[in-house]
Amino acid sequence: MTGTDAADAEVFLTGFPGFLGSALLERLLARGDGPVACLVQPRYLETARRRAREIADGLERDAGIALLEGDITEPDLGLDDTAALADVGEVYHLAAVYDLGVDRDLAEAVNVRGTEHVLEFVEERGARLHYVSTCYVSGRYDGVFTEDHLREGQSFNNHYEETKYRAEVAVQERMADGLPATIYRPAIVVGDSRTGETDKYDGPYYLLRLLLAQPSWLSVTFAPPGADGAELNVVPRDFVVDAIASLSDREESVGEVYQLCDPAPLPVSRFVDVLADAAGHRTVGVPTTKSLARSVTERLEARFGVDLEPATLDYLDHPTRYACPATRRALAGSGIEVPPFESYADRLVDYVRRNPDVRDDAMV
Repeated sequence: MTGTDAADAEVFLTGFPGFLGSALLERLLARGDGPVACLVQPRYLETARRRAREIADGLERDAGIALLEGDITEPDLGLDDTAALADVGEVYHLAAVYDLGVDRDLAEAVNVRGTEHVLEFVEERGARLHYVSTCYVSGRYDGVFTEDHLREGQSFNNHYEETKYRAEVAVQERMADGLPATIYRPAIVVGDSRTGETDKYDGPYYLLRLLLAQPSWLSVTFAPPGADGAELNVVPRDFVVDAIASLSDREESVGEVYQLCDPAPLPVSRFVDVLADAAGHRTVGVPTTKSLARSVTERLEARFGVDLEPATLDYLDHPTRYACPATRRALAGSGIEVPPFESYADRLVDYVRRNPDVRDDAMV
């Protein structure tokens, strides 16, 4: 533990010291919430201690952070004494496997059973739950997917999407039975719009790294059938964290689902063009099937060490479009809104160039 005694904790957070969890913890403490107990896997304890110190140093008062070794995949969250957390009234559940290529068993253990264990923890305390889901519980829903949608008979691109869907179904079932909870569904989260900072190069970063691995005078991108009508819905970390911090501080958000997406996303082809412009690359889109594109990316990775995830290709022809009417109503007048991707793409590119050693490994 650090900063405070776990027995004093009023807020409990999973997913620290992850990318979103670290930023959200800072926001919660800055607005006066806490003390906060953070569940941390033993392998990340030193990283968690360092980030907790950094957050504490940036505050003008005692941070009030307790770090507890545990794991959401284990009964009682792997904690020796959950009774010590009797005063917890708010639980923020961010821990999950954010990896498009995750295998089924790991996704099941973390995203589904882990969420069920957190639900048990919340119900034992009569606490309020803030659950971070994803827009991609939609799977490959063909049409506009809003906060009112969930069980639509959709198929899924990968085990990540399917297990996050099943986890949200479990949360919504408990909400229907009276659990006070709020669900937040971010779209594809990239780095901070002001600094470009991120701690994991996945999703759209695979497209960027593919570009950067090629000559600037001509870089090839893939254009599978269906890409012309697809959108890539991307939001920066600061928007997601600011929105969760704002919405979670309201009693009227209990029982609500909020999609934290871009209401005016770019088509895939335009997104690639913006990314290429920011990188100073001239591109040409090559019409190809996804199976051929997968074969090419695997060869590039094997021969040149270009770090690519073939599962990313499924999002180049993704049929779902996302709308967020509940979120837009709730955030109206708050000053919190999604910045246009064109306004910060150069910062993302600059960060990648200055930090080539950041990896795409999921924190699990």
